[in-house]
Amino acid sequence: MSHTAGVRQTQKLRTRRALLDAALVLLEHQSLSSLGLREVTRAAGLTPTAFYRHFEDVAALGVALVEEALGSLHGLVGEVLAETGDSEERLDRSVAVIARHVGAQPAHFRFISREQHGGVGPVREAIAAQLLRFAAEVACALGREPESAGWSEEDLLMLGGLYVDHMVITTSALLEAGPEGEAEIVRVARRRLRLVTIGRAHWLDEE
Repeated sequence: MSHTAGVRQTQKLRTRRALLDAALVLLEHQSLSSLGLREVTRAAGLTPTAFYRHFEDVAALGVALVEEALGSLHGLVGEVLAETGDSEERLDRSVAVIARHVGAQPAHFRFISREQHGGVGPVREAIAAQLLRFAAEVACALGREPESAGWSEEDLLMLGGLYVDHMVITTSALLEAGPEGEAEIVRVARRRLRLVTIGRAHWLDEE
């Protein structure tokens, strides 16, 4: 890559970052469906033309924010699930990972929490797809455990979905409670996940 091309690429990334950051600031006080393109570019100090070099519309920018917030979590959660130890220990570590991530990127997760059931279809679909992917990853990890012997793929995916749904609830609770309430939210989240784990041990009893 030539020096000129490298400078252009760097500038392109900075412009994209400026748009995403400006949108996050604005979204602290409004929903994505009410956010205007010119509002974003004005806050970023850019022209509408610059916006269109990176995103087709505001919905596309919202999808990028979803991928930025949740995409990076896949690797982190995957590492935790791959670690040794029993399932409860790994779930405890997963809660800790979520708490750290929410603490580091509260604006991203407030956006996810608000837009999961918001009025912008592509963003709702992007969030749902990411959560389904998480559920499948958790199900795959649980399926490798001896406790999952005899479980169907459907039931494993259901169990993975339960864990993911609970993590979504925990994320919202962490945002609501703030740093001072984090310890209690984490404690309750771990206890609830432990209850799910106990229920899992008896799922096949009737069969």
